Amino acid sequence: MNPLLTRCLKENNPLEIIYMADDHGLSQRKIQVLAISRTHIKAFCFLRRQKRTFKISNILSASPVKPKGYNRHAN
Repeated sequence: MNPLLTRCLKENNPLEIIYMADDHGLSQRKIQVLAISRTHIKAFCFLRRQKRTFKISNILSASPVKPKGYNRHAN
């Protein structure tokens, strides 16, 4: 997970994550990683429209957001 987070931070690419809150509620978020520590990331959450802190251990899945107009089958 950390290599993906680091790459998205360096390349300034947003991520789509599935996140489990401490109360075990699940949410799908689009975030922009701003900083990474050993156990947490600071990110701008597009859903809440504010900076948030996420526990890395509570991120269940993460994938880079594809740019609009992206077509992997294009020549």
